[in-house]
Amino acid sequence: MALISVAVLAVTGFYWTQVSDINDGVTTVDIGEGPTETGKDGAIDILLVGIDARTDAQGKPLPQDKLAMLNAGVSDGQLNTDTLILIRIPNDGRAATGVSIPRDSYVDIPGFGQHKINSAYARAKIAKANELRSKGETGSKLEVDSNAAGAVELIDTIEQLTGAEIEHYAEVNLLGFYDISNAVGGIDVCLNKAVNDRYSGARFGAGAQTVQGARALAFVRQRHGLPNGDLDRVVRQQVFMAGMAHKVLSSGTLTSPGKIKALKEAVRTNVVLSRGWDVFSFAQQMAGVTGGNLQFKTIPTVRPDLPTPSDGSAVEVDPEAVRSFYSGIITPATTGSSSSSASPSSSSSGGDPGSVSVTVQNASSTHGLAKQMGDQLAQQGFKVPSTGNAPQHQTTSEIDYAPGEKTNAQAVSKAMGGDITIYKSDDSLSPGHVRVVLGGDFHPGPPQQLGPSGLLRLAPQAAPKVGSNGAPCVN
Repeated sequence: MALISVAVLAVTGFYWTQVSDINDGVTTVDIGEGPTETGKDGAIDILLVGIDARTDAQGKPLPQDKLAMLNAGVSDGQLNTDTLILIRIPNDGRAATGVSIPRDSYVDIPGFGQHKINSAYARAKIAKANELRSKGETGSKLEVDSNAAGAVELIDTIEQLTGAEIEHYAEVNLLGFYDISNAVGGIDVCLNKAVNDRYSGARFGAGAQTVQGARALAFVRQRHGLPNGDLDRVVRQQVFMAGMAHKVLSSGTLTSPGKIKALKEAVRTNVVLSRGWDVFSFAQQMAGVTGGNLQFKTIPTVRPDLPTPSDGSAVEVDPEAVRSFYSGIITPATTGSSSSSASPSSSSSGGDPGSVSVTVQNASSTHGLAKQMGDQLAQQGFKVPSTGNAPQHQTTSEIDYAPGEKTNAQAVSKAMGGDITIYKSDDSLSPGHVRVVLGGDFHPGPPQQLGPSGLLRLAPQAAPKVGSNGAPCVN
């Protein structure tokens, strides 16, 4: 979507050098007092939001023919935020990190109680719209002003959940996604199995294919009928970002006046930015700070089918685990700390590989994953006596450790890319032993990164690895 272009291309710096007037005519929103460029620690946190709205950025209703083209469906849920990505850009040259937050995460929304996080924007927007309407405000102004309240509420909710301090905000609607994917000529993707979902309009065969417009929108919106529901949708969105980066940076888009014009128009018409954010200047700075590097992660979750009083089935999250996870991004274990005396060679999170014995169990539906990760751990010096399937399938990955030896679990997680953040002490494990359980949320390999060439490199996937178009295959 247009915000994917903002995320990937702003961080690499390629796109914005071509469109220095991008801020001209863009709708802005006041997200409140606070730092306008960097946080207290000098880093930058940006919230990227894809919203299921039936209006453009200026608050004007989209025509019915365009809504039909987008397979937007009925208006119920039109204010939900389908995509939530928090970008953390450090000030020390380390890679930027994109953190996906599943839209069905069940969290506390300030002032509204516990609900799915994708409703935070809508709840505040509706409340503000009612207030403004009672004062006589109508039309596009009412829409834009109430949208601002929704954006602020969503920012407050995510800051409370993660501990982040969000400096910048970017929001895109359905039509923006449609326009941006068409502008670049479609994105290459690959599916493990064929899907036919009437809710999102996702009707795809298995294997490699190119999607754009309404089909691209359906690809990143589908969650019904997928093995891991909303968590699989998050993976699709991240893989789509990879394809977007590859397509834009390797297909001559930046040298095509027609494509540049289409990209600029999509941003101006369908993207909302936080007021005072000079995207062009920001991108110029970040290209030097981050070296064009970007890795992607997803917040830790507990289970995907939490029953709720009024929101149906939701994704359960542990706020403490999420804050700990994000704190690890702010201050990675690899940088060391005053409370740690471990040397870099022995891992600041503890656990000498040669003294740790790791059993790897596959609790996901991906064939061969336990052996793949066992081999990766063995290559890094860990003892791996056995790998195999877990007794039963589970959605969330975890690492179990012997009492008092959490540092061993952290060292194993680091060796696997750091994506597993749920650790459990297990009295049945003897000293020096660790059990890794790979759930449906696990994606093998090191963190996904934008390499020096600016192309997003995904970790290797278990079979089927990639489609004939080079795109990694996903659910």
